[in-house]
Amino acid sequence: MLVEANELTRYYGPFLAVDAVSFGIDRGEIVGLLGPNGAGKTTTIRMLTGFLPASDGAASIAGHDVREEPVQVRRHIGYMPENNPLYPEMRAREYLGFRAELKGVPRRVRRDRIAECIELCGVGPVAGQIIGTLSKGYRQRVGLADALLGDPDVLILDEPTIGLDPNQVRETRNLIRSLSERHTVLISTHILAEAELICKRVLIIDRGRIVADDTPRALSDKTLSGAVVAEIAGDADQIGAALAKVNGVERVDAEKTNAWNTFRLATAADVDVREAVFHLAAEHGWSLRELTLTRASLEDVFHRLTLGEGAEEEP
Repeated sequence: MLVEANELTRYYGPFLAVDAVSFGIDRGEIVGLLGPNGAGKTTTIRMLTGFLPASDGAASIAGHDVREEPVQVRRHIGYMPENNPLYPEMRAREYLGFRAELKGVPRRVRRDRIAECIELCGVGPVAGQIIGTLSKGYRQRVGLADALLGDPDVLILDEPTIGLDPNQVRETRNLIRSLSERHTVLISTHILAEAELICKRVLIIDRGRIVADDTPRALSDKTLSGAVVAEIAGDADQIGAALAKVNGVERVDAEKTNAWNTFRLATAADVDVREAVFHLAAEHGWSLRELTLTRASLEDVFHRLTLGEGAEEEP
């Protein structure tokens, strides 16, 4: 595993912010760390990056222990924090040069590396501008270019799309996907739609504990039951009664109209009743206009796993 957390725990005084969190991330994965505000996302990331010591447990990056080998760990990490602190009085290219020097990028390759990161992150059009004059989207790009300067094995991005407009979000999403070809990416976010589109795997944290770890599709299948939507013309009561008898259907909800009726068939997560519904309609001579399998979204899964848990604010 490129990234390993083993029983990571963090107290703030008597408050338990992160409670024995364990997970591993392989090379090339894009993993989302999701959770309500105050669930422990940022604290977990700070412990992984060495910015905050763990009260207990251990973590390693590329085989280096975060507590024992902090300098080596930081050489393998590119970290963009949520607030993306930049020097607003510096020009973007000047700032990246300053950061490359701090990160120990060798002088002989520094200019080329800065140019590569500027091009990769689309900073070129504003590279000569004062950072304080840049839009939120371009500031995020500069922060991401900074995270990439050392060509790290692991990119850790804390809320990388927060505050961006829809076009900027799409551009950032595509950029993150492209980065996974060379880097392992861990994203902390509470924007579930973004995680569902970007991440191959998600970790859901609630009240300091990991409550789910899987692909978005697998979490949907395991956590919530599925549903089939059928649009059928005919006597709604008669059709509904027949659909309720189909093997695997747990509940039928009907929206009745004078012509076409919409039926939502709740099923177990691993049951697909579309073929049976099709044959039933053909057998009775009902006109069938729609037959769709729907799945729970990541938002549905997140809501189910964290519903009513009321996490406290994270310090």
